[in-house]
Amino acid sequence: MTTLPDIRVGTGFDVHAYDETAPLQLAGLHWPGEPGLSGHSDGDAVCHAVVDALLSAAGLGDIGGLVGVDQPETEGAASTGFVVLALAKLGAEGFRPVNVSVQIVGNRPKFAPRREEAQRVMTALVGAPVSLSATTTDRLGFTGRGEGIAAIATALIAR
Repeated sequence: MTTLPDIRVGTGFDVHAYDETAPLQLAGLHWPGEPGLSGHSDGDAVCHAVVDALLSAAGLGDIGGLVGVDQPETEGAASTGFVVLALAKLGAEGFRPVNVSVQIVGNRPKFAPRREEAQRVMTALVGAPVSLSATTTDRLGFTGRGEGIAAIATALIAR
């Protein structure tokens, strides 16, 4: 009998409203001239969704259990650091990411011109292929009204 590898899938979701006074950090990149995202940290919804997907795949909770809004040291922090923390937690349990897929939902920024750059940054950060795509909601809901961004991530991990 062949022993199958311990492979798991997790899903993460994050949403942030726009904040015209903040710089936009999304998918590990700075987006000059775009409204930022509100949040305790830099509000990078892509990184936050990736953290939740990785942790949920391993059964290790969620971003709130890793870095909470009650922690003053995470105020304004770069969300790429949260991904690094999640990866360390996975590694301590013997897991590694196999790949991650993220769907960004929002009207802004126009994602296609920087998709490849964002994929390179996120792939290097995660240490496994990260694919990114974006869509709108045809003016439906808060993202369609241009009030913010949502991100949905799926992570495949193995032990």
